[in-house]
Amino acid sequence: MTAQDHRDGAATLILRLGLAWFIFLWAAHKIITPKQYQFLAKNFDGVEVSFTQIYTVAAVQIALCVLAALGLFRIFSYGGLAIMHFYTLTRRWDGFFDPFALSAKGFPIHRNQVIDLAVMGAFIALILLIHRDNWSVGGWLRRHRGPHWWQ
Repeated sequence: MTAQDHRDGAATLILRLGLAWFIFLWAAHKIITPKQYQFLAKNFDGVEVSFTQIYTVAAVQIALCVLAALGLFRIFSYGGLAIMHFYTLTRRWDGFFDPFALSAKGFPIHRNQVIDLAVMGAFIALILLIHRDNWSVGGWLRRHRGPHWWQ
C-alpha cells in the first residue's frame, strides 16, 4: 500500500467509525428510553408503536452500525444507515428553512437540522469513497479476494 492508500484508509476509518457511533447512540437511546420514541412516533408520525417495535428497529440499527464500523457489506450497511438518516431529514424539513430560529429563552431550536445535513453529507462521502476504504474488512476482502469483494 502507498502512503496515499494509508491516508485514505485512515480518513475513511475515522468517517466510518464516527457515523456508526452517531447512529448507534440514537439506536441505543431507543432501548434506554423507548417511551420517548413512542411519544415521537405518535406526535410526529401519528402512529402508535409498541416497545417491541421500537426494540426491533433499534436492534436492526445497532446491527447495521456494527457492520458499518467493521466495514462489512459496505454498500448494504453504509447505504442502510444513510437511508435511515435520510428518513430523519424528511421529517424535519421545516427547520432547514429557518435555521436561525430561537426559542423564547434564546435557545436555537433548529440546530439539530444543521447537524443532520452535515451527517447526511458525511454518509454520501463515505459511500462515494468505498473504493478508498482500505482499513475495513470489506477493503481487506477486496484486496485479497478480488475486485468483486468490494462489499
